[in-house]
Amino acid sequence: MMTRTGSGRLIRVKERMNGAMIYREILSDNLLPSARALKMKHGWVFQHDNDPKHTARETKEWLRKKHFKVLEWPSQSPDLNPIENLWRELKVRVAQQQPQNITALEEICMEE
Repeated sequence: MMTRTGSGRLIRVKERMNGAMIYREILSDNLLPSARALKMKHGWVFQHDNDPKHTARETKEWLRKKHFKVLEWPSQSPDLNPIENLWRELKVRVAQQQPQNITALEEICMEE
């Protein structure tokens, strides 16, 4: 997660994120705590793309029940999500440090 005031928690997803349920668990465990840590007030808008996990009926219902305002994302649109720029920057910084194993990779990512 990223906002104009900073970035939220970075977590390692150890299992394959192949279902909407896992996505909702990640949001549940991290989205609100990150928003609170960044001192975000009410009225912010959540953005994600049209990945099937994001658009699953259960995910939409969960977001609605939690009263999250979600930015509509046009289908077949180019990936204009600004977080892609943040991921690119993280990849560059990680590559410069050349982690030798998954533990080092995780530590570098968290540090950066």
